[in-house]
Amino acid sequence: MKPAPPQGKRRFAPGGSAKPWLFVTPVLLALAVVVGYPVVRAVYMSFQKDAGLDKSTGMFTKGGSAGFDNYTHWLLQQCTNSLGETVDCPTGNLGSQFWLAIGVTLFFTVVTVTLEATIGLGMAVIMGKTFKGRALLRAAVLIPWAIPTAVTARLWEFMFQYDGVVNRVLGTHILWTADQWPSRFAVIIADVWKTTPFMALLILAGLQVIPADVYEAAKVDGASAWQRFTQITLPLLKPALLVAVLFRTMDALRMYDLPAILTQSNPNTRTISMLVVDQVRQGPNSASALSVITFFLIFAVAFLLVKVLGANAVRTQEAQREAH
Repeated sequence: MKPAPPQGKRRFAPGGSAKPWLFVTPVLLALAVVVGYPVVRAVYMSFQKDAGLDKSTGMFTKGGSAGFDNYTHWLLQQCTNSLGETVDCPTGNLGSQFWLAIGVTLFFTVVTVTLEATIGLGMAVIMGKTFKGRALLRAAVLIPWAIPTAVTARLWEFMFQYDGVVNRVLGTHILWTADQWPSRFAVIIADVWKTTPFMALLILAGLQVIPADVYEAAKVDGASAWQRFTQITLPLLKPALLVAVLFRTMDALRMYDLPAILTQSNPNTRTISMLVVDQVRQGPNSASALSVITFFLIFAVAFLLVKVLGANAVRTQEAQREAH
């Protein structure tokens, strides 16, 4: 009787069965239709001109190839007239607000993800302990995350009104949804309140897989609570933290509904996604170029996170295996 091939070394022969492709092909076709075609179409449209009335000349311009004009319009803040000549963008043009939106988006991303990861880690450590009422606490923590974002934004909008709860409690007279920095802080507070439970759940899942024997051995060796946290919990938690930070970073870079509803599309809180929606109403081709730029921005940030944090997590796991 011919022995079975060892596990982990089985490969499909060149003339093997085609059954695996019967299961994979429908998924590939669905991805090609749902994801592939819109991406390719957006890239194509980004190189086309928007047909419409040129405000600088009052003449109607047709579509056609635009080359990289749509990209230079955003990246270099350059505009073109009906003759194709480069001119200064008029005051208030969305192209002049591109880098402001980039800065606001990155500011929101860095601050919210940092706060959510820090607070979520503390919440996960508390929820991971055994005490009476732990199940009730875990259920209560999920409430902010379960509330729809539009409802959360409207709720905080009421609280941040001039005569709202926040000003009354603090005894201040701040225009939280109108002034530049107060409106940004209002968005950060609302986002941290809503999304921190999501981070806490992901981190809690990572804490659950850490063996209790490791902590008991550390206690026997005389390690303090802080030493156990820094030398055991954090190193073993790096893979889960990477997933949590990566998911939240990509989500924060696409932030739209919370600032749009909370601050009524205040220019001081306009993110890159809000800028895309604003531009769609004026020209879909120029908006497509902005969408492509946004895609590469998110891809670059995600790649750096995986490259840096992922490499650290892999090295940590390899060191742990060698130690054992």
